[in-house]
Amino acid sequence: MEGYKQIERSIITKYRKSVWKRFISGINQYKMINEGDKIGVCISGGKDSMLMAKCIQEVQRHGVVSFDAEYIVMDPGYAPQNRQRIIDNANILNIPIRIFGSPIFDVVANIDDHPCYLCARMRRGYLYKEAQRLGCNKIALGHHFDDVIETILMGMLYGAQIQTMMPKLHSTGHPGMELIRPMYMVREKDISAWARYNDLEFLQCACRFTEQAENNEVSSKRAEMKELISQFRKTSKYIDMNIFNSVCDVNLDTIIGYHDKNTRYNFLDDYDEK
Repeated sequence: MEGYKQIERSIITKYRKSVWKRFISGINQYKMINEGDKIGVCISGGKDSMLMAKCIQEVQRHGVVSFDAEYIVMDPGYAPQNRQRIIDNANILNIPIRIFGSPIFDVVANIDDHPCYLCARMRRGYLYKEAQRLGCNKIALGHHFDDVIETILMGMLYGAQIQTMMPKLHSTGHPGMELIRPMYMVREKDISAWARYNDLEFLQCACRFTEQAENNEVSSKRAEMKELISQFRKTSKYIDMNIFNSVCDVNLDTIIGYHDKNTRYNFLDDYDEK
């Protein structure tokens, strides 16, 4: 059996419960893929987006919905060895990638204030544009369940607000385009286990900042959230889902204030009328 077929098979056999079923649960529950879609599957070179691409290939072959996909890799200015690692892994996994370039690393290199935030925003813009050029109506990003619950905690502890990373979004800057996150219900530990089982080595963040700063990840807010959640897990095995469900079942009668795009509400606004 060819190597990539063994890797594919592991997703629906050994990791059927931890990866495949959770992947399918996410795309079905949040109605991410529809008949006739053309999805730009955005591959960064990391374990999350590479596994997402393999799962989407599996859905294309055996799913009940007919859709098309383009497997897109944006090169924002990777070092040659990092670009080659992505190409090599795509060949190992039998993913037919399309690579296009962008000047993002050159632009962000001159930014002192929040370069990672700017990089992420620019990446998404270039990916939307390339996906549209290829005739796609959606882009798929590889954010997973841990990204979601970390975002919830970061919003509370550092943003002073309750918010989360949504499973899908309509693009405001690219009309007719939608962003989906098919890995939404898949745990990072299970993605890592799949990669180790198949002896796969993927890129971490390969930008120039992390190449030059050994402790960049350790000092990041997201790393703080990972550590905090790992401590919580020692006291309760339900902590992950409790954090997630806290934004799925919000009781507005016990919220002091909330807002959407158009209005802002405070519980005192109609307190005396109740």
